[in-house]
Amino acid sequence: MIAYIVRRLLLIPLTLFGIMLLNFAIIQAAPGGPVEQMIAQLTETGPSITQRVSQSGGGEIMASRSSGRDATGAAGKYRGAQGLNPEFVKELERMYGFDKPIHERFLLMLKSYVTFDFGDSFFRDRSVVDLVIDKMPVSISLGVWTTLLVYLISIPLGVMKAVRDGSRFDVWTSGLIIVGNAIPSFLFAVLLLVLFAGGSYLDWFPLRGMTSENWEQMAWPERILDYFWHLALPILSMVIGGFATLTMLTKNSFLDQIRLQYVITARSKGLSERRVLYGHVFRNAMLIVIAGFPSAFIGVLFTGAYLIEVIFSLDGIGRLSFESTINRDYPVIFGSLFFFGLLGLLMQLVGDLMYHVVDPRIDFEARS
Repeated sequence: MIAYIVRRLLLIPLTLFGIMLLNFAIIQAAPGGPVEQMIAQLTETGPSITQRVSQSGGGEIMASRSSGRDATGAAGKYRGAQGLNPEFVKELERMYGFDKPIHERFLLMLKSYVTFDFGDSFFRDRSVVDLVIDKMPVSISLGVWTTLLVYLISIPLGVMKAVRDGSRFDVWTSGLIIVGNAIPSFLFAVLLLVLFAGGSYLDWFPLRGMTSENWEQMAWPERILDYFWHLALPILSMVIGGFATLTMLTKNSFLDQIRLQYVITARSKGLSERRVLYGHVFRNAMLIVIAGFPSAFIGVLFTGAYLIEVIFSLDGIGRLSFESTINRDYPVIFGSLFFFGLLGLLMQLVGDLMYHVVDPRIDFEARS
């Protein structure tokens, strides 16, 4: 097992390199990079952007319009740069690192990331690490509680559906699962806002934020209640869309195991149905469900939460990633991708190890 873990750890840098290389090439090829974004802001805001560039470069380059002649050289490479002083555009390129070849930028980026130096945001005047740390409480709160609730609901419900397969209970719950799976989480979130957050009906829950404004002045029991009071609707809207697949996976895993010969043998020995189900079937049936917990948590934590964050005015990783992509804030995009890509690869390894923990008979070193 140790040799398997070592091999997987050695593969992580190569896999992460491939992920970064592919995404770097795609994003660099997309139009509307940071230089063009700054040029677009320049045409709208005028001198303030020029002062920012001059201060960052220490020079006296001005964004003056060329009189009677088109911009050439550096200015000609960017949409909207016609008429700008080419020296000013070159200064923008230097400020964002675009004065270097693309391969050199990629290698310099990786060299910094190896030491976990993710740089500063282009447009927020803060380091990438500080930005991510500020957004993590929201994303972790949504991810942890959503994943726990999904598992606490799906596993018992899936077991009951398997035991009562074909019964009225199984039919009705299947109908609820189909409806829950068909309704997008963001649409259900809007419905919850209308019904319970001061929309057209009840005003039971807050409309925005993760805590109240006077949270710091509250006692600890009140803080905990206030925290869950704010997160109740966002978490519920994410749970509705997440429990259906896991419930059916649990049910089908149990049904597959119940039909096997060892279950028939256990029953023939006079064991109670409860002992058969939870003493023999449960461990085998839950193998794929429990072992998938780490990757499921990562999936809930960093994907699909953007619309929920927007609807409930929560400032988390999903919102940060979306806005950074729209603004072409490369340090935030690639820094987040590197960190969460590394975390995802490590969680995949943890998921594989969970198989061995749940069922020690599984040996990744075995060869056919």
